[in-house]
Formats: sequence, C-alpha cells, structure tokens
Amino acid sequence: MPAMTAMSPGPDDDSAAATRSGPAPVRGAVHHIELWVPDLARAVDEWGWLLSTLGYRVFQQWDGGTSWQLGGDAGVYLVVEQSPAMLPGTHDRLRPGLNHLALHAGSREQLDQLMAAAGGHGWKPLFAEKYPHAGGEQTYAGYLENSDGFEVELVAAP
Repeated sequence: MPAMTAMSPGPDDDSAAATRSGPAPVRGAVHHIELWVPDLARAVDEWGWLLSTLGYRVFQQWDGGTSWQLGGDAGVYLVVEQSPAMLPGTHDRLRPGLNHLALHAGSREQLDQLMAAAGGHGWKPLFAEKYPHAGGEQTYAGYLENSDGFEVELVAAP
C-alpha cells in the first residue's frame, strides 16, 4: 500500500487497535466500513462534506483512498478507496449487498440544515415527498444518495 499522509497504519491493518488508547472496544461493535468507489476525487468531495458535517475528521490518506474517523483514536472510521482490484460496474443499492448506511445526524434542526445543503455537495434527496418521515411517523430522518449510488439515512435525535 502506498504511504499514508495522515495517521498510520493502513485501513486494513488490525494493529491499528494497538495504537489506540482508552477502553477496549465493545465486542461486535463496528470497527470500520470500507466503500470501493469508481472516482476517488468525487467520493472524497461528497463523503468528505457529509462526514465532516457529522463530526468526522480525516484519519488516513493515501494514493488510493481516504478515511474519516469519528470519536478520536478509538472511534469507528469510514474508508473510500479506488482499488485496482475493483471490478467494472456501478454500485446499485437495490441489488444484493449494501442498501444503505444509517448515521445519527444530531438534532432535527441540524438534520434539516444538512438536508438543505446536501444538493450542493453531490447528494440528492430520496423520498423527498415523505421527508422527514419516510421511515415512518416515529422517525425523523432524511435519505440521500450520492453520485455513485450509495444511500445514507440520516436520523435525528428523538
């Protein structure tokens, strides 16, 4: 893997846990999520805006990818990578595989602001006619899809 410009080790190196301080992670908790993307620059722009708005910070950068981390050294991180091993084709959330990621979005006001700004950052609303209750009356959430077809559900605090 090419040299990192932020923190090391790389996104697939489980020794990363050894460099973290604090309590041991909860067994079964998400460690990281890795998304393979066809256009790294576009993905960094789109995911970078969304994740930084939600409080993530750039964690690692290398020639083929970038990761953002939430919660400091022991937090979960999300990787976008343009891998040379990636097969041709596009992501389709309606086919078997990942349908969407659901992330906490803060308050209802924060979610409303995020949804209003998303279109200027490569994200388009899904189910806009049902916003903010597309997931049901009990949930205040917004749904976005980016240029690569990845869907994110953003859930406001009750």
